[in-house]
Amino acid sequence: MVNNTVKLSDINAYEYDAIFYPGGHGPLWDLAEDPTSRQLIETFYYQGKPVGAVCHGPAVFRHTRSDRDEPLVKGKRVTGFTNGEEAAVGLTEVVPFLVEDMLKENGGMYEKADDFTSFVVTDGNLVTGQNPVSSEACVNAVLALLK
Repeated sequence: MVNNTVKLSDINAYEYDAIFYPGGHGPLWDLAEDPTSRQLIETFYYQGKPVGAVCHGPAVFRHTRSDRDEPLVKGKRVTGFTNGEEAAVGLTEVVPFLVEDMLKENGGMYEKADDFTSFVVTDGNLVTGQNPVSSEACVNAVLALLK
């Protein structure tokens, strides 16, 4: 599949039914700051298409904006990698920001379960999962919105 990777700048949101961001720490440095990623998320969201992110994937909502020029997650139920989970993996002082803190700072109604247990939140067409254990449930929630 790596041989067929498409650049974000080559993706036409009108040709896809949903967008999903997996976790890993990478999104904290690149996708959270990428204007092309931000535009794709906003386009999918405004079209009413599912937008999903799990674990550190919700970092992509750091700069996304609503049609009222407010943070996209403001007033929405969301989750993502918890501060406790980040501390448990020993990277609190390494990452550029904590997903939990950022979602709260952006006005998200942050929810969480016990660390490293599966937990997914759906608010309209926005689907977020707390951690790697939540990946399957998060994808299934996105797929359910497509039915």
